[in-house]
Amino acid sequence: MSSNSLHSADLLPILGGSSTAEAGGCGSSAAAVPPVSRRLPPWLRQNLGAGGGHGETAGLIAELDLETVCSSAKCPNRLECWSAGTATFMILGNVCTRPCGFCSVPKGKTEELEADEPERVAEAARRLGLGHVVITSVTRDDLPDGGADHFRRTVEAVRQATGATIEVLVPDFIGKEGALERLLEARPEVFNHNTETVPRLYREVRGRKSVYRWTLQLLADAKRIMPEVKTKSGLMLGLGETRAELLDVFADLLDQGVDFLTLGQYLQPSLESLPVFRYVPPEEFDELGDLARSMGFAKVASGPLVRSSYHAREMAEA
Repeated sequence: MSSNSLHSADLLPILGGSSTAEAGGCGSSAAAVPPVSRRLPPWLRQNLGAGGGHGETAGLIAELDLETVCSSAKCPNRLECWSAGTATFMILGNVCTRPCGFCSVPKGKTEELEADEPERVAEAARRLGLGHVVITSVTRDDLPDGGADHFRRTVEAVRQATGATIEVLVPDFIGKEGALERLLEARPEVFNHNTETVPRLYREVRGRKSVYRWTLQLLADAKRIMPEVKTKSGLMLGLGETRAELLDVFADLLDQGVDFLTLGQYLQPSLESLPVFRYVPPEEFDELGDLARSMGFAKVASGPLVRSSYHAREMAEA
């Protein structure tokens, strides 16, 4: 991790604040502060319109009995993406073994793996005419390899059916020896694992099983095993992080050779999820994006509605 240390003067929100408590200073947590209004600021309100081809995409996904992170995670961009004939496929079921405080994907008893799921994802990608396919999953701590071989089979099936470039957005595979190596046998073009938040908020946001240093190690290992892969990570803003903490995380990611970075606004998906600490205005996202580029990231997507796989093809293209 970066050797930069935080001083009390640095413990301010990204855009000022009147006290350390309001800033989420040391010892505070994302849930320990009063939530902001649930009314969205103007820059987060969207005119969804008729949606063009989103009905056809939704129909194809339903026909092939597939899951998408677009629906399961209540992504604000899903109608835009579906209208453009794209989706982020979510494999390994629709039930997660991690109780993350920010996510709306169901938690509980997991489902049996569906052996034909890789072929169904490949068929959907083929019929949508995708040139870049993003494949993600729930976390499956219950599986011996965390689902790594299922990932490998899905990547290989999609590539054979479409010739598309492939991006995988993976869980952390903590305690799953050999899982990363197995997945990377499929040689995806982009390897994405989200950092999500700053170390101080990790336990609150990601739960007891997730570990910041393991996130960094996974990204470093992916680059070590497959040097040509483009590695990518993303953070949610508005959970109580400080500017100094964000810059430390940027430095840590660069130390692991991470190429691409995404920054987006956290939006509370349900009443049971962590509250929003703060809505970060677009000009701050622009500033942070510029800072990240100046620090050395090859590509940065930074904006209130940016998500891990938003415009993923454009970011992956050289």
